[in-house]
Order: sequence, then structure tokens, then C-alpha cells
Amino acid sequence: MKNKSIFNKKSFKFLEEYLNEYAPTGFETEGQKRWYNYIKPYVDTAFVDSYGTTVGVINPEAEFKVVIEAHADEIAWYVHYISDKGFIYVQRNGGSDHQIAPSKEVVIHTKKGQIEGFFGWPAIHVRKGKNEKQPSMDTIFIDIGAKNKAEVLEMGVQIGDVITFNDQFKIVNGNKWVGRALDNRIGGFMIAEVARLLHKNKVKLPFGLYIVNAVQEEVGLRGAQMITEKIKPNVAIVTDVTHCTQSPLYNKQQQGDIALGEGAVLTVGPPVHNKLLNLVEEVCEQKKIPTQRKVASRVTGTDTDAFAFSNGGVPSILISLAQRYMHTTVEMVHQEDVEGIIQLIYHSLQSIENDHDFNYWRI
Repeated sequence: MKNKSIFNKKSFKFLEEYLNEYAPTGFETEGQKRWYNYIKPYVDTAFVDSYGTTVGVINPEAEFKVVIEAHADEIAWYVHYISDKGFIYVQRNGGSDHQIAPSKEVVIHTKKGQIEGFFGWPAIHVRKGKNEKQPSMDTIFIDIGAKNKAEVLEMGVQIGDVITFNDQFKIVNGNKWVGRALDNRIGGFMIAEVARLLHKNKVKLPFGLYIVNAVQEEVGLRGAQMITEKIKPNVAIVTDVTHCTQSPLYNKQQQGDIALGEGAVLTVGPPVHNKLLNLVEEVCEQKKIPTQRKVASRVTGTDTDAFAFSNGGVPSILISLAQRYMHTTVEMVHQEDVEGIIQLIYHSLQSIENDHDFNYWRI
């Protein structure tokens, strides 16, 4: 995968703007608008469901339907309590990590606009002894420079306002992409690039292709659960991130042996349809696309589960991107892995036939 990059200047511009957009769970609209505007030239039609899942469709009249899917939402916080002194305490929106919060800059999204603040923390000089407090949901707090609760309220902050980290996308050492919300807006980027390549190369698919950017994955796969009932697909190819286990403090015996730069990660497990997995692995072999494998003993914990176990069972597969430091503001992926997954989905779609029979066996 060291050939010329498949991306163009427009791709990179979209990548940076999309990753820097704020789109927390339940409030994905601005990110979804940006994603739709990018894929619009590459699809025949599009629609948005009631909660914001956005879908571009190629060949909408076809009866056989294939989904390629990612989720659009990022982890965040809610304003939960405002103290008399003007400090803001939070509740999670998704799987936000309390341990990384201290000293992180944030944006509070209010009806009056965005307010900048940060998670404060006592200086090291006063944190002494065996009873030193650690970051927890009981101890972390946000400071917006207000002198008291009344001033916080005057600034427009109210209970339930959503809060996001303020970190931006960057490229490290030439080919490592780093930032917040790569989980999983990088997936939205990848499926959008598949749509671009299909359009650029004038590929004619024999089925309807539904390019799905789903909301609310971080709180229980909710967007995928809703949209699969609406689309009723025959096949689903889902992409998300998974843990790179090469950095310190990971246990490969528990988490598997997954590395950046070693290719797409294919999951084996009950939600993953074996015949679809075999098809994808044959594409990997034919096109010399590197892959890694991991195991899910019960469920994948991704939108794959929502598709696989819907509508009486939908043959589904999970194609994951190795990522360091998930649910932090420095999530890291490798550009070559991103390119490999795009190529894998692109070529796999061309290996699926109209009315493709994925049943394991028939009587």
C-alpha cells in the first residue's frame, strides 16, 4: 500500500474540516451537513431520518440493497451542575474519559453560541500524601472564568448544554493522522471516499448502494438500529476503529495483536457473516490489500451488531481501522491503513452480485 495516494486536494480539505467539526452524540447536525455536502456530487439521491442519520444512495430504484456504514458522533459531556462559585460539573455523553480531562480546553455549546473553557485541576504543590484525589466524575470540573453561578447563567450556560473538547486535526511524522473524533468520523471519511472513487471511475453497481453516516453509536448503536429498519438492507459493510495494542499498557492476550500500518482489521465473531467475510478476504488476496484479524466472542460493540441482528438477520461484516488512544483527544491512525480500507470496501462492492445469496445452506 505504498503506491501514490488515492486522495486529492479536495479529499484532504474535507478530511480536515470534517474532523475539526463539532458533532457530539445527539448533536451531529453540523458534521452531517458537511459530510452530505461532500458526497452529494457522487450519489443519485440522499435522505436524513428524524434523528439525523444521513444516507447517500446510488441506484435507489434497485430492490437488492447494500449498506456501507460508519457512525458520525463523537464523545462529549453535558453541563450537569453549576456550583455557587461558578464551576461547572459534568455528566458523560458517550464514553468520555474523566482521567484525560484535567487541563483540557473545551467548548460549551449554548443557545447564545460557543463558550470556551477548560477542565481545571489543583496544582501539584497542594496535591500531597496518600489521600491525593484522582480525576473522577466526582472531582473534575470546568472553569469558564466566571466569578459565580449567576455570571455563568448570564453567559448563557444552562443545564444540558453539550461540551466538546477543542483539539484539532494534525498530521504527525508524515503519515499518522491525529486528533479528537477520529472515532469514528474517519469512518465517515472512508465511506465518502468510496463513493467518490465509484463516481470517478464510473463503476456501475448492480444493486442499490446506501452510504450511511449514522448518529448515536456512542450511546448504544441507536442510529444504526433506527436506519436499518428504514432501509431494510440485504448486506451491510460497517467500518469503525479498533484498538491498536502496540503502545504501552495494552495486554495483547486480552485485546489481540493489532498494529498501525499493518492493514485493515477483520473481525471474526457471531455478528460477522462468514460467507461475506470470505468474500472480503478473497478481495484482500486478489488486490494484495494487507489485513489483520481480531475476535469478538459475543458482539462487536459496533454498529455491525445493529445491522446483523435486524430485519430477521442481515449478512454483515466489520472492517476496522487500527487506532491508538481511543476516546482521547490524540486518537491516531495510519494513512496507509485508511487507504487500504477504502480500497477494500471499493473492490468488495464490485464482488457482490445482485441478489447475492449469502445463506450458509439451504434445504
